[in-house]
Amino acid sequence: MVGSGPFCRPRLPRVTLPEPDPPNPTLGLTSAEALRRLHAHGPNALPEPSREGVPGLLLATLREPMFLLLVVAALLYLLLGDLGEGLFLALGAAVSVGLVVFQQARSERALAALRQMAEPTARVLRDGAERRVRSHDLVPGDVVLVGEGERLPADSTLLAGDALTVDESALTGESVPVAKRLLGPEEAEADPEPGGDATPWLYSGTLVTRGQGVARVLRTGTGTRLGRIGLSLATIAPEPTRLQRTTARLIGWLGLLAFGFCGIVVLAYGALRGDWIEGALAGITLAIALLPEEFPMVLAIFLALGAWRLARQKVLARRSAVIEALGAATRLCVDKTGTLTENRMRLAGLWREGHGDVALPGPVPDAALSLLRHAALASAPRPVDPMDRAVREVAGDAEGTPLATHPLRPDRLAFVQAWNDGDDALVAAKGAPEAVLALCRLDPDCADALGAEVARLAARGLRVLAVASARVPAPEATQDPSGIPFAFEGLLAFEDPLRADVPEAVALARRAGIEVAMITGDYPATALAIARAAGIDTSAGVLTGAEVARLGPEALRDRVRTLRVYARIMPEQKLALVEAMKADGEVVAMTGDGVNDAPALEAAHIGIAMGQRGTDVAREAADLVLLDDRFASIVGGVRLGRRIFANLRKALTYVVAIHVPIAGLALVPILLGLPPVFFPMHVVLLELVIDPVCSVVFEAEPSERNAMERPPRPAREPLFGPRQLLLGVLQGAVILAAVLAIYVLALDSGLAGPVARGLAFSALVAANLALAFAESAEPGTRFFDPHRLLFFAIAAGAAAIVALILLVPPLAAIFEVTRPPLPALAVGVAVGVLSGGWWGLLRLARARPRRAAA
Repeated sequence: MVGSGPFCRPRLPRVTLPEPDPPNPTLGLTSAEALRRLHAHGPNALPEPSREGVPGLLLATLREPMFLLLVVAALLYLLLGDLGEGLFLALGAAVSVGLVVFQQARSERALAALRQMAEPTARVLRDGAERRVRSHDLVPGDVVLVGEGERLPADSTLLAGDALTVDESALTGESVPVAKRLLGPEEAEADPEPGGDATPWLYSGTLVTRGQGVARVLRTGTGTRLGRIGLSLATIAPEPTRLQRTTARLIGWLGLLAFGFCGIVVLAYGALRGDWIEGALAGITLAIALLPEEFPMVLAIFLALGAWRLARQKVLARRSAVIEALGAATRLCVDKTGTLTENRMRLAGLWREGHGDVALPGPVPDAALSLLRHAALASAPRPVDPMDRAVREVAGDAEGTPLATHPLRPDRLAFVQAWNDGDDALVAAKGAPEAVLALCRLDPDCADALGAEVARLAARGLRVLAVASARVPAPEATQDPSGIPFAFEGLLAFEDPLRADVPEAVALARRAGIEVAMITGDYPATALAIARAAGIDTSAGVLTGAEVARLGPEALRDRVRTLRVYARIMPEQKLALVEAMKADGEVVAMTGDGVNDAPALEAAHIGIAMGQRGTDVAREAADLVLLDDRFASIVGGVRLGRRIFANLRKALTYVVAIHVPIAGLALVPILLGLPPVFFPMHVVLLELVIDPVCSVVFEAEPSERNAMERPPRPAREPLFGPRQLLLGVLQGAVILAAVLAIYVLALDSGLAGPVARGLAFSALVAANLALAFAESAEPGTRFFDPHRLLFFAIAAGAAAIVALILLVPPLAAIFEVTRPPLPALAVGVAVGVLSGGWWGLLRLARARPRRAAA
């Protein structure tokens, strides 16, 4: 036990704590009154930008080249007098448009759900208690609590608070934050212009850069200054991602190629065969076959629904491009408090010199009451910090208003607060033990002894803060507290239990090749204890913020290669750690919640903000927002990100593969002088199979079984690159060769053109479905897995349609086919299935030895 001699703690006279001020009458509105005012004044929101809706989506879809070609083909057939073929093409065009509109509307609904999840919230007093409500539901007269890093939700006036400064540059253009004062007792609430120091007026959309306060809402929605000038992030239309822009360029070039080939075919038909009408139909057929119009639709649907699926896992994707990056993450840098732990700090014990440990909950002896009282005086009156809350739970709520508040600074990790005490001021300090001991100016021997006690408590995984007090003349309390002679009061020990799902999630991340690093402002021994319990690698020890400050870029890069635990790290030092990890070749995901975390979140490849305790600035800088602040949600997001990436890649490869035989069968017979295999109605029907397979079957495919058992993909590996393009072309070329061989052999064997066409069409539909099954299915899963019911429903529908076309004479006449002999049809379908499914059989054969070895 530390000695109790006078050298350890200067003896100051016992002080009498100030009498509480009268209770604050500002208890907020009742729920019933708030609801009445919401109906009277409307929601606290600006008018949303008009959305296209179904009519707008319909018009936008009809302007696409694919559907323009279909309309032209339908008109040609109708003008030629073939009513049945013209009506079928018109019906096919209508169904195709309907599918696209349905899928885009589905994406819009998913995005609307995301917007609702991302809607900001505000801390408000309702029925005399603090609640968190949607900013949308604030009304004039509401009493809101605001703090550092938060955007003000409405135009308000400041009723109470300390050291509140606000960045009003969004309204005034002034980059320097302005200080705020309380509304005077006789001062009327007004609507002045923004700007100027020492005013009590707060404006919607401006940012609190320091302090905390209590404000009364004056104006909401379009009545606010921000609403009047129409500034809102919600009105900014999202820009397409780099992947979407690249795909749009690809579609544009393919469109030019399709129309070029269309012209060549028309000219060739007209010049060589003298049939310009047939040439126009053949050219349109080829153009429709060459246009992979599914690319932009697949991208839009996957990104929108992928973001929606992430949100259901409590991970909100603010930028859709981050979904592509999730699968490449190699280093997850997470905070301890609230992410690995439950963020429900409990005051577990007190330590006072000469009296030892006091376990809590339990009775507090008189000897420790002074320590507890001064800890409460050094805590925020309306606490946001979990440790301040824990102190208030034991010591009771604050009454009155502090005389002065000195927040934490990088050079003084202690919160100091002064209170009136007669003619003097009582000053209380609470913070990091080394900072508080420095304020007390203890001799080295006593400081070392107290440091040993801190290390003893921290080694148990407890968060340790020190408390000190002083009594000074009131004018001195408002000055820099570093000159005040503080007396050491004792230590506070807090515990924050580890979340139950963290060890399993950390183990899963490490199996997936993702190293987890913990970056915390806590004491090194506490950090190591929590890291061991979580399963984080602690073999290399811990790196402190002081050591980070001393290391150069090269030395820091060498240290972060092996270290996984970082303690006593200041928020601005996170940026140095991120840059060092990136320089070492890591793909970094970083969590953060404070204003000062924003640079690190911006610098990280994947910035992750805390949705519950994070500041607005951190959320705006981040790519992802954790809606529940749990580490397991991050790992679940990585798994889902890998699933989305893999399924999207499969879908795009499938689109390329199936367009190769469609385009080839439209072009090659013309070059060989054979009767055409396909007319526009055949291509339209195939498109009706491709679209739902892409947007429904592939998107709904579950995660691969070993998705979290393999290392992250290389960061520079594109979603759809040369490898996927070549694979799609190869798969499509095999189908093209097989179906073309069936068609040519059928003609050579003496079968009529309509019979050979029916045989080739049946084989291609079978190959299409087999390719979709082989490309989407994961080797090792059961053939009739429940999640594949959707695919089998689509396959059954396609088979039924083909059967009707072959068996119903009016339909057969429209498609210009005749039912082939059953043996030939069976062979054709079998060849189609093999040509489409060979890749799946190869994957299955390669997977079996690996599973046997495992």
